[in-house]
Amino acid sequence: MSVVVRNAQRSVFVRRVPLRRAVCVLRTALGVSRFDVGLVCASNALMQRLNSAYRQRPEPTDVLSFPFHQVAAGELPRPRCSGEYNLGDIFLGVEYIHQQCRDTGEDFEGVLVVTAAHGLCHLLGYRHDTKPAWEQMYRKEAQILEELNRLTGSRLRPLTAGLF
Repeated sequence: MSVVVRNAQRSVFVRRVPLRRAVCVLRTALGVSRFDVGLVCASNALMQRLNSAYRQRPEPTDVLSFPFHQVAAGELPRPRCSGEYNLGDIFLGVEYIHQQCRDTGEDFEGVLVVTAAHGLCHLLGYRHDTKPAWEQMYRKEAQILEELNRLTGSRLRPLTAGLF
């Protein structure tokens, strides 16, 4: 199955091929390589509209995930037909992420991949609204990023270490 990356913004240059490859590795690490994923690189304006409409927060954000299946954290979707082999869509707020990286000095491309990993975990039911849920999600993110690091030689880690 596929990972489709669409760049819906023009402010920040995004290297789509390495991002797509990383998300493919992350899907495999999660055991969902047979599922399609949509990845949209979005502007602050689009992220603000989506965040306002779906979370009642009228400001841009780094990532929003829209799952195709409703599953509990740690469960895999159970498609009933070929058309249901879809995890959902991840919107990456690349302008927002780029600004954060400029402010902190972190590597934009690495942070983009880590943010995509976070979005993938959300598509699979992981949340971070309580400390136990955050701990579970953090462990899963660390696990899949460790696999990506092993295969690519990168040194990525979850960004949410200080959330709770």
